[in-house]
Amino acid sequence: MDKSLKKLDITQVELVQSSFNKVKPIADKAAELFYQRLFELDPSLRPLFKGDMKEQERQLMTTLEFAVKGLRQPEKIVAVVQNLGRRHAGYGVQDEYYDTVGQALLWTLAQGLGVEFTAPVQTAWEEAYTFLSEIMKEAPV
Repeated sequence: MDKSLKKLDITQVELVQSSFNKVKPIADKAAELFYQRLFELDPSLRPLFKGDMKEQERQLMTTLEFAVKGLRQPEKIVAVVQNLGRRHAGYGVQDEYYDTVGQALLWTLAQGLGVEFTAPVQTAWEEAYTFLSEIMKEAPV
């Protein structure tokens, strides 16, 4: 098993899952906000996204939902997350882009959750994102 495949603290998993469930009803708006913020943070990333942005937004939320649901049993999602990392590398995604994506994701969650985006929720999302993004970055080619 991959060295990065550690289990997240169950309390953090629960915080990520419950907060994501609160964002799901506004998934379309959240995805739109995410990409707006991503391109504000780093306009040079825009050319990586070709085609229909609405479809890209739907894919983002579908992928996030899959990953969030899988946090309880990460060994069941690691292969899919690794494949996602390989695909992203093929699109030209560089390791340093993951930090910007993480910033955009946390900002988006803060917008969607408002006062419910507490420090423990933020920390839980930071841990989950780091966990998943490390699997993506370390995916064997």
